[in-house]
Amino acid sequence: MTDQEPVAGFAVAVVREDGRWRCSAMDSSVLAGLDTAITELRGLRSTGAVFGMCNVDDEFFVLIRPVPGGVDLLLSDAAAALDYDIAADVLDLLRIDPPDEDDDEVWPEGNLAILSDIGLPEGELLVIIEEVDLYPDEQLEMIAQRCGFGEQFAGLMEKLDQ
Repeated sequence: MTDQEPVAGFAVAVVREDGRWRCSAMDSSVLAGLDTAITELRGLRSTGAVFGMCNVDDEFFVLIRPVPGGVDLLLSDAAAALDYDIAADVLDLLRIDPPDEDDDEVWPEGNLAILSDIGLPEGELLVIIEEVDLYPDEQLEMIAQRCGFGEQFAGLMEKLDQ
């Protein structure tokens, strides 16, 4: 067994309990593989929404939402599966073949309606993803603002930057 290089970026667990949002940093090891992220999110028992937001190496983001009997996933750029294990894991779980190596187009894979029940319709999420001039952290910030936990997300980002 070899040691994997750590993956740059951050992962945030988002929980809505009794109408209030809470954001907390997840261990950076979740950026290396999807199973670790899913396990950590499932450990956050809540009667409300629970999902994860991962900014992987400032290249793409992954949304992970445990649901009864499985998990909803959204990968912002399917081509990332060629270079990152977590992105390949997402496509594998979705049963989608990775793109060809010479394909340089950016497109998402997964459930675009993953956050529609908490205020972000799939059309708006697609618009955010298609803003290729934005970094993933900026896209995740837009998602947080649109869903109503922008202040909590921004506060956590300030703490992580210190």
